[in-house]
Amino acid sequence: MEKNDTLREIQDVLKTQATILGGFVLFLWVLEAVDWLVFGGALDRLGVWPRTAVGLWGILLAPLLHAGFAHLAANTVPFLVLGWFVMMRGLRDFFIVSIIVTLVSGLGIWLVAPANTVHLGASGLIFGYFGFLLLRGYFERSFSSIAWSILVLFLYGGMIWGVLPQQVGVSWQSHLFGFIGGGLAAYWLVNGRI
Repeated sequence: MEKNDTLREIQDVLKTQATILGGFVLFLWVLEAVDWLVFGGALDRLGVWPRTAVGLWGILLAPLLHAGFAHLAANTVPFLVLGWFVMMRGLRDFFIVSIIVTLVSGLGIWLVAPANTVHLGASGLIFGYFGFLLLRGYFERSFSSIAWSILVLFLYGGMIWGVLPQQVGVSWQSHLFGFIGGGLAAYWLVNGRI
């Protein structure tokens, strides 16, 4: 009976994780379809506009909005993989990391990105999860967290270059401040500050 209970517990956890991650990604795709079909892409104007009052709303909305289906498609798989890796640490950690990264990434963009630009997309969250998973190993120094850090570095290590300005139209500020937010979340969670 214990083995069956353990298997059922694992199945329930995986089902919850898949529901949360899959539901969020489905929401993003439906929102992008509505933006394209109903609003003709006008929702993209709700992203972060640096140093404007209206741009402050974008801090919360930007991770939900994408500049087309190709942009969303590029973010979908890394969001699912890295989000699931964070979620495996626990649902509480996942939500705390997501909130911290959203706020730090959005506020960083709002403060330092060039004026008269709009920044949107889930890549800030993705870079935040990346930073959290890498730096959790450094701060926690347990075998499992270091193993996760090495796995993430092996799978997504090339992402680190995304925190540097490389390509016009890509918000490296979102990537950089998302990564910083993930690092802060790792530090705070490991040291019991949250």
